[in-house]
Amino acid sequence: MKAYGLTDRGKVRRDNQDAFRFELPEGEEMLTGVVCDGMGGAQAGALASSMAVDAFMSHAANSLDAKSSLSDMRAILKDAVDYANAKVYARAFSDLDCIGMGCTLVAVLVAGKRTMIANVGDSRAYLFYKDQLRQVTVDHSLVEDMIARGKLTREEARTHPKRNIITRAVGVDPSVKTDILEVKFPAGAKLLLCSDGLSNVVTDDEIMQVLLEEPEPEPACARLLELALQAGAPDNVTAFLVQR
Repeated sequence: MKAYGLTDRGKVRRDNQDAFRFELPEGEEMLTGVVCDGMGGAQAGALASSMAVDAFMSHAANSLDAKSSLSDMRAILKDAVDYANAKVYARAFSDLDCIGMGCTLVAVLVAGKRTMIANVGDSRAYLFYKDQLRQVTVDHSLVEDMIARGKLTREEARTHPKRNIITRAVGVDPSVKTDILEVKFPAGAKLLLCSDGLSNVVTDDEIMQVLLEEPEPEPACARLLELALQAGAPDNVTAFLVQR
């Protein structure tokens, strides 16, 4: 198993409010990774994503082992996101400069042949396998709700003026609902976790083409970032890629 990630402030934003981290113990089929995208002003947004990543990893990476069952992994993900939510909410509640701050979160746990994904907000996880790309997560966003109600097509959603409004976030309320799902992640597959700074400007077809052509995570992430920059990169961009 291999993993690589990168983050960039893009071409418009003065600060980078995205954060990510992963742990891949050498010689073990075990991985913990998370991507967060902050909101609430430059300083507060960056703080929210950084705090959430730190809190998530401090719980999840220390709780996961190679023998963790699916039920163990589900509990680890829920507890880790809840812990991140509590940490960010407490800071926002106690610091006037941080009122209203929060972040999206998408995370992955791998233990042996078992893989689970968690998400809150509109940062995404994609699975690439046998030359096909599939979005694993469902965005918690206003435009996704409109698509589900038949009010908007997916193509229209890409340029909708309210496409950045999310309906769920870490740290905004005392508790948060987390989507947690099992994913089949066989040999030869790739998992991409990314912020909306990538998915809003790089199409699924472009992502699929990069993952098809690049056999290693580092050059694949570099090409994805380059595509986002070529498209104007109006937001921070983060890509984290895991492959078997």
